[in-house]
Amino acid sequence: MKLVDTHCHIHEAVRRTTSVYDKWHEKGDVDPDELIADAREAGITKLVCVGTTLDDSKLAVEFVKTRENCFASIGIHPHEAETALQKGHLDAFRRLRTGAKVIAVGECGLDYFYTHSPKEAQIEILKFQIEVALEQNLPLIFHVREAFSDFWPILEQYSGVRGVLHSFTDSTENLERAVKQGLFVGVNGIATFTKGPAQLDMYRSIPLENLVLETDAPFLTPTPYRGKINEPKYVRTTAESLAGLRGETLEELAAATTKNAQNLFGI
Repeated sequence: MKLVDTHCHIHEAVRRTTSVYDKWHEKGDVDPDELIADAREAGITKLVCVGTTLDDSKLAVEFVKTRENCFASIGIHPHEAETALQKGHLDAFRRLRTGAKVIAVGECGLDYFYTHSPKEAQIEILKFQIEVALEQNLPLIFHVREAFSDFWPILEQYSGVRGVLHSFTDSTENLERAVKQGLFVGVNGIATFTKGPAQLDMYRSIPLENLVLETDAPFLTPTPYRGKINEPKYVRTTAESLAGLRGETLEELAAATTKNAQNLFGI
């Protein structure tokens, strides 16, 4: 049985490009190669390391070069949109798109829950990254939080967009719209501990052909490991929980989500 972690940040354990480095090391030193080995032992055969700033994306590209079955996505997180514009990061970011083992653009999108960057800056950076992805025929990894009313009209301005809604926890209505747009839906440890009936129904409703698995490691650790730092190996835990919730066998869910990840990212 093979599984894919389509969204993790293990490269950020190498050196500090964002505060995620501190999260990785808050309980002691972390060896990312041990994380990869532990994941492989649990059946997670491929990992996507997702960038969130220019420097972090450079680190992800560097990290995956020498690590088998690890791939990079270059991204500017919506929280970082204003900084990227103020510091003139766009040209340098665009040049990363042709790097070895770069298989996606993102984590990009809109986050109106925190609005660490103004909405106008977030929208500008999202459009920029969609255009970068289309230039290279790459899929996108979208982060959308309380912002679908702006996200859908932006997406509809472009043709040929492929991608995944990372860490999807939204409504069945937005799920249906995502499926209609041909997007994949990323599910992580949240599905193992949420109690909301509507959210659980939404997870049951995701068509198997649109579902991919992720960890968002080091965040969103699944039950029963809450309180520990999340790792790619816990994709299996989420898969087991989700299969039970949806009335599928683990083998069925693993085969489908792995095929979906391969089709989306070409890995």
